[in-house]
Order: sequence, then structure tokens, then C-alpha cells
Amino acid sequence: MAIVGRPNVGKSTLFNRFLKERKAIVDDISGVTRDRQYGVTEWNGKTFNVIDTGGFVPDSRDMFETEIRKQVNIAIEEANAIIFMVDAAVGLTDLDSSMANMLRRSTKPVYVCVNKVDNSTRALEGTEFYSMGFEHNFFISSISGSGTGELLDAITADIKEEPKAATATEELPEGAEPEEAPSIPKIAIVGQPNAGKSSLLNAMIGQERTIVSEIAGTTRDTIHTHYNLFQKEFILIDTAGIRKKSKEKDDLEFYSIIRAVKAMDEADVCFIVIDAHKGVTGQDITIFSLAARKGKGVVVLVNKWDLVEKETNTARDYEKNLKQKLAPFTDVPILFISAKEKTRIFKAIESGLEVFESKRRRIPTSQLNEVMLKAVAAYHAPVVRGNTVKIKYVTQLPTPVPSFAFFTNYLNMFFIFFLVFI
Repeated sequence: MAIVGRPNVGKSTLFNRFLKERKAIVDDISGVTRDRQYGVTEWNGKTFNVIDTGGFVPDSRDMFETEIRKQVNIAIEEANAIIFMVDAAVGLTDLDSSMANMLRRSTKPVYVCVNKVDNSTRALEGTEFYSMGFEHNFFISSISGSGTGELLDAITADIKEEPKAATATEELPEGAEPEEAPSIPKIAIVGQPNAGKSSLLNAMIGQERTIVSEIAGTTRDTIHTHYNLFQKEFILIDTAGIRKKSKEKDDLEFYSIIRAVKAMDEADVCFIVIDAHKGVTGQDITIFSLAARKGKGVVVLVNKWDLVEKETNTARDYEKNLKQKLAPFTDVPILFISAKEKTRIFKAIESGLEVFESKRRRIPTSQLNEVMLKAVAAYHAPVVRGNTVKIKYVTQLPTPVPSFAFFTNYLNMFFIFFLVFI
């Protein structure tokens, strides 16, 4: 179900209401949404996908509006049905008529949603939209939810229920728990504005999923994309650029950054994209530190490597300098890539999945104690009140982030003397 219409008619507000969460950024100004946003909603026991799109402006030469038109056309092609949103407060416009002409050529069912019908006067004024000639017309208010129930009833009535395949059920032994379905890795692409994050996403999936431009701040929403190619499956999350707090100039950028940070919370692994041409900056290190504090797996991708003038040891020296700044995390994978030339893109995917598997690794307690206790024994432990601080036992905890429990005879002294060493 694709939600389309001219700019600023309330498409993202309706999208958020369907999903029951504020996934898309909403503002009073037009042109906030740029890329396609996907979500899943449920009504009357039926589940369906919803696609939010940017405002459609035909024949515009503006760079963003031209790219948004492409995104809207892709959404219409992908969808089985279309919600065509119009604004009762403004009335029927030339842009609405142009959109209607395009949708009439489609064979897919179209639901006209006259939005911002908050009173009887607006309902009366909204009747002019019947002149467009579509069969299904609904008067709604996406911000309050008025009329959206009737819209969802009509949508779900046209969705055919698929017969559930019969599956053989096996009884589990007493006390046994069913095995959990393997979770799909989530990889967030984060970095400063204009580092090439959206270009990297497009290069990985092999299509123009997000709008790319040389203007910093092009991406605003967090864009989730399901990758399932070459026997590898994961979720890629493109995010807005995270810049210094002192440079946050408007509400849109503020909410974009909030969503980017939330995407890091959601992800298992973070691709931290650095602009090789600009070099490693303090903000790049800040983003890396944020991912490390959140306990995320990290792969550092030095993008735009094709723009760097190279000598014999350029990559080696660059990596050495970068590792010095990332210390003590010197074992983080560092790859030199070019999203534009698609250089080492698949290697980046493999590294991300390797980090995900390492993050999930469970070390047997016997093996952990054998290695750790030998290492601790080689360290000259301090003496407290005539007794040596000892580590008696080590075990890995069942947490999403690799965590270990150390059993010792002097807990306070352990933190002072052993923590940095371990």
C-alpha cells in the first residue's frame, strides 16, 4: 500500500498512525520526506506493508523533487494498491489533478483520502474531490485518527486471506524449550554528513534505494532495506549524517540525528563511514566512541578512496594513523572502499557479518578459564592486608553484548588493579 500525493498533505502523519509509532519525520514545511519509507501494520487480523513517499511535483527541475518523483514511481510500481492523499484545507490544486491523471492510467485500486477534515465545514468543502472520478473516497484527519478506521476497513476488505500451510507439529521433550529462529543481523551505516552513506547503501543493493547528492543532509529518515543476495541475509539501515551539536541548525536535522542514534541502538553492527578525502576528524572518533559505548560491533569503512592520491604505503600509513586515534580498539576491521566505483563493497559486507558472528560467539567456560587464569597468573597481583588478590573463576554471561563475570576475593581491588590489564 503506497501513500502518494503532493507535498505537505499529511502522508507521513498517516504513515506514522498506521504504524503506531513516529517512524517518519513530520514537519509543517513541505518536502520533509525524500526517500521511500517502509513499514508493516495490522488491521482486522490482516497484515500489510505501507510505503511512505515524498511529495510528488510533476515537471519540476529541482534536484530533490526530480529524485522524489523517481521514488514515488517506484513505490507505485511496487504497491498492490494506492492511497492518494489530498488536502481539504487547501482544496483541489493543479498538482492534485496531475497526480490523479497519472493514477488513472494505473490498473491498481486507488483510495482517495481527503485529509485535514476536522469539522463539518471541511467535510463539505472536501466534496469537490469527487470530481476526480475515483470510486473510493474517504474523509479523514490523520493527526487525530478520525475516519482512518473506515479507510482501513476498506483496505483490508480487499486483501485476500492466504490459506495457512499445514505444518506437522512435533512434541518437545519435557523441560525442553523450542529453538529460537535465527535472528537477521542489522547493520547501521553511520557517519558524518556527505561521507557517502547513501551511495554505499545503493552500491550494496545494486539499485537507487535512496536519494544521493553532494548536498550534506540529503538523507533525513532512517531507511531500512532487507538484503538477501548471494546467500547472505541482513537488514541495512541508512541514517542521516551526525554532525557536531554546535552545528545543529533546525528541528529537521535534530530529529534526523535522534533517529540516527536510535538506529545505532537497534543495530547489531555499525558501518562507520569516513570520508578519506577529508581525513579522520574528531567527530568521526566521537561517532566511533558512541558505537563502542553502546556495545555494537564496528567496521570502519574509509570511503572515497578513489579520490586519494596514492603512493606505495599510503593505505598502510592511513590505517596506522587511524588505529592510533581509535586506541585501545586497534583490532577493529578497517577497509578502504569506494561506493562510487564499488570497490571492496562485498568485502565490507563479509566483514560486517564476521563481526556479527564474533559478537554472538559463546566461549566454553572451561576454555575461558584455561586462557584467562593463565594470563592473570602471569600478572603480579597486588597484596591487600597480607593477602593476594586472586581471580577464582570466569564465565561468560548470556547477554547480547559479550560480557564476562569474574569471581574474586577482593572486589574493590580487582577494579583498581585488574580491569585495565584484562
